[in-house]
Amino acid sequence: MEERSLILLGLLMSQSQHGYQINEFIERNLSAVTDMKKPTAYATLDKLSHNGYIDIQLEQEGNRPTRKVYSINENGKKYFYELLLLNLSSAESVNYQGDIGLMFIDFLPLEKTIPALEERLNNNKKLLALIKQTPSHGERSGVNLAVEHKMAMLEAEVAFLEKSIRKLSPYLK
Repeated sequence: MEERSLILLGLLMSQSQHGYQINEFIERNLSAVTDMKKPTAYATLDKLSHNGYIDIQLEQEGNRPTRKVYSINENGKKYFYELLLLNLSSAESVNYQGDIGLMFIDFLPLEKTIPALEERLNNNKKLLALIKQTPSHGERSGVNLAVEHKMAMLEAEVAFLEKSIRKLSPYLK
């Protein structure tokens, strides 16, 4: 929940936005760092409003339905900085879903295990190539740091899988 609040407050730090703008930006630009869906974003925005961190204005344009425009307020800025410092200074324990399969790998014959690991390796290489296409966001950009971190994690996964496949391959014969 804290990470979702941090994302939404961070997006509102630059400008007031309506929910559609926020969700479009998350979907298009932040899929590498969050899997937040629209209903979750709206629920989190409502909670942030209820807790006094953001203000909501109703906006009417022509015949369009009324829409909510979200703005961060002073309490929200203080909360944002608190969450940001906490997030930046925290050590992270990441649970990789693929590690579950690794735990039970001994139950599969190697002739099935190695091709499965090779498929995982190829999928990670494709994902890494896709993330490497992310354009630079200029100097001193936090977006660049987040993308570089994602690439480093994927590069480590690729190296781990290559090493594991080499380690297991001699036993196939």
